[in-house]
Amino acid sequence: MHSIQLALWAVATLVLVALMFDFMNGFHDAANSIATVVSTGVLKPQQAVAFAAAFNVIAYFIFHLKVAATVGKGTIDPNIVDHYVIFGALVGAIGWNIVTWHYGIPSSSSHALIGGLVGAALAKSGWGSLNMDGLLKTVAFIFISPLLGFVLGSFFMLLVSWMYFRTPPSRVDRRFRRLQLVSAGLYSLGHGGNDAQKTIGIIWMLLIGTGYVSSMAEAPPVWVIGGCYLSMGLGTLFGGWRIVRTMGQKITKLKPVGGFCAETGGAITLFLASILGIPVSTTHTITGAIVGVGATQKFSAVRWGVAGNIVWAWILTIPASAALAAAGWWFGHRFL
Repeated sequence: MHSIQLALWAVATLVLVALMFDFMNGFHDAANSIATVVSTGVLKPQQAVAFAAAFNVIAYFIFHLKVAATVGKGTIDPNIVDHYVIFGALVGAIGWNIVTWHYGIPSSSSHALIGGLVGAALAKSGWGSLNMDGLLKTVAFIFISPLLGFVLGSFFMLLVSWMYFRTPPSRVDRRFRRLQLVSAGLYSLGHGGNDAQKTIGIIWMLLIGTGYVSSMAEAPPVWVIGGCYLSMGLGTLFGGWRIVRTMGQKITKLKPVGGFCAETGGAITLFLASILGIPVSTTHTITGAIVGVGATQKFSAVRWGVAGNIVWAWILTIPASAALAAAGWWFGHRFL
């Protein structure tokens, strides 16, 4: 009886830690959906985070749980999952998020979580515990999502420039201030539809691995879904202003029309990835779109040094979070 109570306590604690990660994900990635709206002056920071948080939660009613299924069953072998593996994965993801938040680097919470799962699985069972098909799709989209964001952001910027070639700049600015609210809402919707599902997937994996949910279940419990979306919405509500400055001001100078094009290109990329069930980085996506918008105006308008630092953070995220996760698994297995 004592061991059962202890196991239940461990699972409940890890669920709370996972929800804390989801909160931090919203906190860390708030910049993705609101940086352009804030930097162009369309909304004040407090208005923008409330706006983004609302659309993050609304995503619950729109998107299927394909991304959650990929994370829960398509990254590592479900048979090796126990509370030590999940503990290690969360240590790796949260630890890397704290480091990048502290330095204002817009890295990927999504890939930190994937790296955490990989590191903990390797520490426990070696390379055979990895689901290479699911992981290769995720790794491929590290490059595909920012590239697609870049292409779509550039395309929309060129299209709008052609359509409004003879329109006075002041009228264009007024029109796209209103339209940017639409594009920001769509991007926040895509963020909620893709990112919240990753934490749903890891809690689902934990409940299956510990026997509290059947591996044959087609969907996780409703309380898991609702708790994750609510945690992400609350995290977004608190925002991450260091990263907002990097995303919205340091990469390139944006006007409302540029913000609209970047958010629209990013939103389309996220919708596509969520439909395909691929966990992508909202950070990578919007960064690629912002760079694409800046490059169409003037190649030198993009601060390539800042963009380069962000790319290095992307490259390091999975191995760094995996290393932290392996250490977390070892500590948990040894002392907890």
